[in-house]
Amino acid sequence: MSSHRTALFQIHFCVVLWGFTAILGKLITLPALGLVVWRMVLVVAALALLPSVWRGLRAMAGKLWIFAGIGALVALHWLTFYGSIKLANASIAVTCIALTPIFLAFIEPWITGKRFEPRELLLGVIAVPGVALVVGGVAPSMYLGIAVGVLSALLVALFGALNKRHIGAHPALAVTAIELGAGALVLIALGAAWPALGPVLPELDLRNASLLALLAYGCTLLPFALSLIALRQLSAYQAQLAINLEPVYAIVLAIPLLGEQRELSLQFYLGVALILAAVFAEPWVRRTATAT
Repeated sequence: MSSHRTALFQIHFCVVLWGFTAILGKLITLPALGLVVWRMVLVVAALALLPSVWRGLRAMAGKLWIFAGIGALVALHWLTFYGSIKLANASIAVTCIALTPIFLAFIEPWITGKRFEPRELLLGVIAVPGVALVVGGVAPSMYLGIAVGVLSALLVALFGALNKRHIGAHPALAVTAIELGAGALVLIALGAAWPALGPVLPELDLRNASLLALLAYGCTLLPFALSLIALRQLSAYQAQLAINLEPVYAIVLAIPLLGEQRELSLQFYLGVALILAAVFAEPWVRRTATAT
C-alpha cells in the first residue's frame, strides 16, 4: 500500500472516531469550557507518562512556541465546537465544520505557500446553498449555535494549515502533547478572566468521568496523533475533505442515540446533502483536472 493511500486510510479512520465526539459532547453534562479543559488535561496526563514524548519535546525545543500557538487555536476550536453543540445540537455543530474547505481554499495557500486552486474554492462555494438550507431548517433559537459553529470551522482551517506547514518529521505524540497542554493553559486563563464561561475543572460524577475518558483517549488522543502523521502525505485540504464526512457519522449516530431528528426538518437534511455533495465531488474534479 502506498504511503498516500495509507495516509488516506488513517485520516478516514480518524473521522470515524471523531464522529463520536459530538455525540459524547452532547451526552456529557458539563459546560463547554469545563468539558474541553478536562478533555485536554486527561490526554496530556497520559502523554506525560511516555518517555518518548519527553525525548520528542527536547528534540523540537526550537519550535515549541509555534506548536503552543497552534494549540491555542485547537483549544478555541474545541471550545466553540462544543459551545455550538450546547447552543444548538450535535448535528448542527458537525455540519458547520463541513464549511472548513471554503476557509482553507484561501488560508492554506497563504500559510503554506501552496498554489491557489480555484476548483477548491468552487467546491467550497457549492456548500453555501446547503448552509442556507441548514439555517432555514432549524429553529431561530439555534442560530447562535450555527454562528459559533462557523467560527469553529474557521479555527479548524487555521490550525490545520499551520500544522501542515510545521509538522514535518516532528514526533506526532510530542506535538500533540505541546499543543493540547498549551491549549489547556489558554482555556484555564480564559476561564479565570471570564467566569461566565463556567468552572474550568468542574467536579465529575462517574457517568461524566467515564464519558470524558472515552472522549479523551478513544476520540482525541488516538485520532489526533494519527491525523498529524497523515498530514505528512496529504494536503490540509485533502485531509479536511475526508474530515467533512464526520457529519455523516455524527448525524447517523445522533438519530438513535440523541433523537435529534425530532428537532430538525427535511430542509436541514437537504442542506447537509448539498454540503456533502461538494465533499464527494472533490476526488472526481481532481481526477478530471489531472487527466486534462
